Amino acid sequence: MRISDRLKKLKPSATLAVNAKAQELKAQGREIISLAVGEPDFGTPMHVCLAAKKAIDDGFTRYTPVGGIPDLRAAIAGYYGQFYGVGAKCEQTMASTGGKQVLYNLLMALINPGDEVLIPAPYWVSYPPMVELAGGVPVIVPTTPESGFLATVRDLEAVCSPRTAVLLLNTPSNPTGCHYPQEALDEIARWAKSKGIFIISDEVYDRLVYAPAKPSTLANFWQQNPEHVAVVGALSKSFCMTGWRMGWLLAHGDLVKACSKIQGQSTSNITSITQKAAVAALTGPWDLVEEMKTAFVRRRDLALEVIRSWPGVTCPRPDGAFYLFPVLDRYYTKETPDSAALCTKMLEEAGVALVPGSAFGDDRCVRFSYAVADEVLLSALAKVGKVLLGT
Repeated sequence: MRISDRLKKLKPSATLAVNAKAQELKAQGREIISLAVGEPDFGTPMHVCLAAKKAIDDGFTRYTPVGGIPDLRAAIAGYYGQFYGVGAKCEQTMASTGGKQVLYNLLMALINPGDEVLIPAPYWVSYPPMVELAGGVPVIVPTTPESGFLATVRDLEAVCSPRTAVLLLNTPSNPTGCHYPQEALDEIARWAKSKGIFIISDEVYDRLVYAPAKPSTLANFWQQNPEHVAVVGALSKSFCMTGWRMGWLLAHGDLVKACSKIQGQSTSNITSITQKAAVAALTGPWDLVEEMKTAFVRRRDLALEVIRSWPGVTCPRPDGAFYLFPVLDRYYTKETPDSAALCTKMLEEAGVALVPGSAFGDDRCVRFSYAVADEVLLSALAKVGKVLLGT
């Protein structure tokens, strides 16, 4: 069978692969707890669901403009006005099928063959493959647990080259949950602008930031420097709408047109029904977000206490999202020499699905999602601890 060369080095999503293995074991009758998938355990808010039902009842089931209906694009612009005081216009926004397509569109629109893209590690699993699909070269920027897995200007400067075209930032981070304060983001943005490096700021978890930390964004920097920054958002995490596939772009109007051209030749518009639901979500109320934040802070602290009790384990305290990324390499052995082997062992012996840190660019670590009920989380951690400690 003929398959294109560009796919030969492309790896499947590690998170989806782990989930598939967990489902396979469940089908065999095994009791499996999954801490692998980044999906809130809350339901989509009722007013969002009712908006979708009304769209169906009203027959709103036809094609729409590629970038979204005017009401939705206005709601996206309004989001940045409400939360960050940024004045955006409809033509500076567009909707896509989740944040993943927004990122894909951007990379296809911005990268020429051979362009380098700086990606701080740990990174979301899809960043390097997307860059490669666009013909670019991923350049990984190492960070440390001691720095909270946050890159500094010095880190970026160390790997920057004349071919560097784009910097891909993510805050709060998947997989670490760590979060750039506004001052740090602004410093990086000023450095990138001085170097002529375009920034893609992936902020899909921006509503899930926990006090005393505050949400940060490059939307304000974009407003002053629209040719240097694009901001990516989504409703998947903050509104428990993972299956609805609703992401968006805030960018210079010319870049929005370029991304619309790409999307128009691939998926075209996102589902018309999802668009109506998204308008309802973006215009409020936002009660569910506060409810989730309360639960996630509690779960984070419960999980941190357990994980940090394991001898030799370090784990930065995340300020956002719903992930923990502890360093577990002390528990590697000849039989389990890396994070992938350790996760396989946990799945088979503890019945807990986790994601190896190697998928995120740091093989010392393993990603734990705490987007599950408290008792489920504690049960899973107890099982993992028992296997780790051999008790």
